[in-house]
Amino acid sequence: MKELSHIGMASPPLAIRATDQRRHQRVRTTLLGRYMLADRREYPCQTVDMSPGGVRLTCAVVGEIGERVILYLDQIGRLEGVIARHPPGGFAMRINATPRKREKIASQLMWIANRESLGLPEGRSQERLVPTEPRVVLRLDSGQSIPARIIDISMSGVAVATPSQVPIGAHVVVGSTPGRVVRYFEGGIGVQFLLPISPDLFHEGITL
Repeated sequence: MKELSHIGMASPPLAIRATDQRRHQRVRTTLLGRYMLADRREYPCQTVDMSPGGVRLTCAVVGEIGERVILYLDQIGRLEGVIARHPPGGFAMRINATPRKREKIASQLMWIANRESLGLPEGRSQERLVPTEPRVVLRLDSGQSIPARIIDISMSGVAVATPSQVPIGAHVVVGSTPGRVVRYFEGGIGVQFLLPISPDLFHEGITL
């Protein structure tokens, strides 16, 4: 698989911007997402280019320079940062992340950049995490409460370990989050939330 620093030289969509003098090289990519500004309102967006250190977005509401942003991107997940500048049609965000998180972003960008040329499937489009406190109570329409354990969670759903057989299509409440059972797997069920989780709440400390 090609390294990011060797992807293309002048032609889209995999080209790295030769004029980019930033510490991190940028890859052109168009990912859909949502972001939240300091007013806690969410807005849709699309990436123009991205690196482990920053991302340029096309969006309607640009915010103020230095304003904190919480961003959720398909295939990348939740990011935090601040608005660094206002290019035409949107804003550029400087990503605040640990070195380990930046390494993960670099790997994700490399995968995205090479996926199409290698004919690879997309796989899961949403980041999944394991919460710090995985214990949860599953409540059924009948009023029954069942102790369960969260295996992993995305913004749109959760995999729950439980010995109970809950019918597909049944409405349940996981903790305090309503959803619908959409699949079985050995030792548990998959639940799709009725409303997706806000990017601001999607982190390891989440409580459903």
